Amino acid sequence: MVTVYPTAARFFRSPAEKQRAEMLDSFAEDETEDQASDKEEYLRCLQCNNVITSPSERIQVQGSHQHTYANPHGIVFEIGCFKSVKGCGHVGPASSEFSWFKGFSWRVAVCLVCLTHLGWLFVSPDGDSFHGLILDRLKS
Repeated sequence: MVTVYPTAARFFRSPAEKQRAEMLDSFAEDETEDQASDKEEYLRCLQCNNVITSPSERIQVQGSHQHTYANPHGIVFEIGCFKSVKGCGHVGPASSEFSWFKGFSWRVAVCLVCLTHLGWLFVSPDGDSFHGLILDRLKS
């Protein structure tokens, strides 16, 4: 959303005869963008609706896409494995302690918008990586 201040508006406003055409063009562009985004399916953060990844990024790791694990505190997580994500940031140093995937270290993955813990980034020494995302913290 653009805020236009009354004193600045007179300097940047198009002539009246051009305003209607520009407005119609901008509505047409917006509708096209909405239609394109409606065709794509995304997995979003349950908390804030930020786009996290796409179902097409699902992969199998150790023979399955979906895994159920408990952390050292006894908290159980059902995770799905994804090749890449675009809506996560990573927190803290990499650790290989208590890794659920042999040969991989992990870092916590959080939503870039609301910082909700969404899962982990797993990285092997040779650079292979994937995300294990907590499935009940995502929505379609």
